[in-house]
Amino acid sequence: MFGNFGEVLQHMRVMTWKELLQFRRDVFLLIIVVYAFSADIYIAGSGIEMELKRAALTVADYDQSPASRELIYSFREPQFKYQGMEMSGDRAMDLLDAGETMLYLEIPADFNESLLTGRPTQVQLFVDTSNSVLGSLATSYAAQIVAGFGIEKARERLSVAGAMGGSMPVVNSAHRVWFNPNGKDSWFVPINEMLTMITMLSIMLPAAAMVREKERGTVEQLLVSPLTPLEIMLPKVLAMTMVILVGVTLAVFGVLGPVFNIPFRGSMTLFYVLTAIYVFSTAGFGLAISTVVNNLAQVGLMVIMLLSPMLLLSGAFVPPEAMPTALSYLILLSPMHHYIEIVMGIFLKGVGLDVLWPSVAGLVIVGTAVFAFGTWRFRRQFG
Repeated sequence: MFGNFGEVLQHMRVMTWKELLQFRRDVFLLIIVVYAFSADIYIAGSGIEMELKRAALTVADYDQSPASRELIYSFREPQFKYQGMEMSGDRAMDLLDAGETMLYLEIPADFNESLLTGRPTQVQLFVDTSNSVLGSLATSYAAQIVAGFGIEKARERLSVAGAMGGSMPVVNSAHRVWFNPNGKDSWFVPINEMLTMITMLSIMLPAAAMVREKERGTVEQLLVSPLTPLEIMLPKVLAMTMVILVGVTLAVFGVLGPVFNIPFRGSMTLFYVLTAIYVFSTAGFGLAISTVVNNLAQVGLMVIMLLSPMLLLSGAFVPPEAMPTALSYLILLSPMHHYIEIVMGIFLKGVGLDVLWPSVAGLVIVGTAVFAFGTWRFRRQFG
């Protein structure tokens, strides 16, 4: 198929160098790669937060008692920001409808008296859950605050009645949070964004390299040269894999570590080897795209169309357990799903192949199928 092996290696070396030179001269693609592995990751890590911070709280306190003020004070920063008092419930609801406040707490007039006499009492909390994530977090935090306030008041009442508050049966929950102990979005989001950029460029760059040949009319020259289709195709994939690995180095050592202080607990060698396998295999999508498009604009549209389902089926945003049954199985066909498991395990958990082998096996199997499909499409058109 290749002829003389030494001659093939020489062809591969020359063609790979030629692809690297062409990429260096393509200012547009060069800017995209540098931006994707630097500014884009920084913006995503700095600007996207899923934590509840300074949620606006408006209160209608009809009791105006020490107990009601104590409860209001429990809703404090950084989770909540007290907006002020509204003596009219209708006015508070108008603020909620207008989006000027996120939570509206209504305390009844007999709140303090009910606590002192031991009668059950209720407070109402209205939460704007237009943003379902933040709304759910606000509801959860508020429920914990009110429950803790109620337990504390019950202990105080028992103490006044002569019972020892400390003798009450109490269940203590001891949490041990591993790998991201502070629950920082600034650890998860930048890594996830880097993986998205790796996936996007793994598809786009090989396709763009081949389409450039079509646009410049040089593909015909390559086809009549003493090169096989594989000798034309593989250097493009190898060159773009090198470019992406350089970009990953920029992201890891220039953004993730210095800016976000994300720890790297695993093997750097294992990370780069598996990243190279992932990039090389995902390039099969790019090779397939290059056989059906004629310009870079079409490449961009095809990449967007392909990248969207890959992201949604990667498990990065929605865990497989929360998906419909059919999609939870379909997710196994996404190479990005296996790669995310690998990178998170290496970065934050520091595990090796002894733990990651199922994900590595899935990546190799799915990646081989993807690359084989891309190669088949390429050879069918240009062979």
